[in-house]
Amino acid sequence: MAPRTPPDTLADWDRKYLWHPFTQMQEWEQEAPLIIERGKGAYLIDTQGRKYLDGTSSIWVNLHGHRHPTLDRAIKNQLDKIAHSTFLGLSNPPAIQLARELIRIAPKGLKRVFYSDNGSTAVEVALKMAVQYWQQRHPEAGPKHTFLHLKLAYHGDTIGAISVGNIELFHGRFKPLLFPTLDAEPPYCYRCPLALTYPSCHMACLDPIEQLLKTRHREIAGFVIEPLVQAAAGMIMSPPGYLKRIRELCTQYNVLLIADEVATGFGRTGKMFACQHEGVTPDLMAISKGLTGGYMPLAATLTTEAIYSAFLGKYEEFKTFFHGHSYTGNPLGCAVALANLEVFRTEKTLAGLRPKVALLKRLLKPLADLPLVGDIRQRGMMASIELVQNKTTREAIPLQARIGHRVAMEARLRGLLLRPIGNVIVLMPPLSSTRDQLSRMVEILADSIDTCTHPIGAPDAARSPVL
Repeated sequence: MAPRTPPDTLADWDRKYLWHPFTQMQEWEQEAPLIIERGKGAYLIDTQGRKYLDGTSSIWVNLHGHRHPTLDRAIKNQLDKIAHSTFLGLSNPPAIQLARELIRIAPKGLKRVFYSDNGSTAVEVALKMAVQYWQQRHPEAGPKHTFLHLKLAYHGDTIGAISVGNIELFHGRFKPLLFPTLDAEPPYCYRCPLALTYPSCHMACLDPIEQLLKTRHREIAGFVIEPLVQAAAGMIMSPPGYLKRIRELCTQYNVLLIADEVATGFGRTGKMFACQHEGVTPDLMAISKGLTGGYMPLAATLTTEAIYSAFLGKYEEFKTFFHGHSYTGNPLGCAVALANLEVFRTEKTLAGLRPKVALLKRLLKPLADLPLVGDIRQRGMMASIELVQNKTTREAIPLQARIGHRVAMEARLRGLLLRPIGNVIVLMPPLSSTRDQLSRMVEILADSIDTCTHPIGAPDAARSPVL
């Protein structure tokens, strides 16, 4: 066994050799990095032996806790067979078995599974499938290659995914590389100009969407949407019936519905997939993050038999979907994903979520009395707290104040790891978190917000996460 590298040496090497995502490295290099070495259940443990509650599920991927014995065992067993072989012209047992299980639990009507590597690539696959589908199945319809999406959307960081995204801070500078799209206002009820006067106005944002579909459906290949929750936008929650109506409109105007369930899938909203809350079956569905329980990078795009059949033909017709990845259908990832679904069954994860979701709602409610808390949003085990300068007018806190970052740093000192989105504090604990752990997370969160309330100071010199 190689000797353990001292923590200080690791920190020096990190600052010297690494480039971290969504991180201002000039600031990172000025401080000691937090280096996670181990994990157990809902806890992460750094190289100094300090324990932290994982308040973001390691950015929304971990479901059943770290070092779950069933998941650990699945990877070890698969390693005794093979780690990887190509999926181009070959197959492997875990990938076959996982596809069968995914179709079994997916919204009714989804019948085919196409593997990729991460959420962004799963969305890219869906976009390309949609464009090629219309070319091959309905060429008489003309060039349907435009996409409709919501403002503030985030679907990943590859070029196609950015094109259907709309977070200016992340995407603005790459506009010269992107293809044109159509966008519509999201159901951001808290920030709706009419919300203060007409509390039920939130469904009015469907009217412009219907008008767009009515007038431009002949060019729209698909409507890309995060069902129920726009996660990276700050956990914006759709009102009841919104998603169902979107499905109806897409059907009416012959537009494919593409559901990005990368963040919302695998129990996060209280059901296996968010679409199932309103009985919606999309035409294409992108999944990743929780697919392997937070263990391995793996993604999939699920679709209907109707879309799949449009790609069938003789070799010389070249209807093949010419897209793939070196690690498509990776056996290690598929094996641990199968084990993830086994844990859902054996531990009755979804049924066990109901009391936890109710508890989290009760725990979060008192935070509304804190001076900076403007809005508390929750769907299942996905929650966020939007901090504001003025609760009455909902005036936003200037981003330069870095209030989200300051709250996260206070929480870290108390043993809770968070990753804010600007002024929005996101809490997305592992589904396996105990009642006591949930209570402790919210207690730390409340104390951290309260500590940062007076005053909202100037920017500090520490690292500023934006996602």
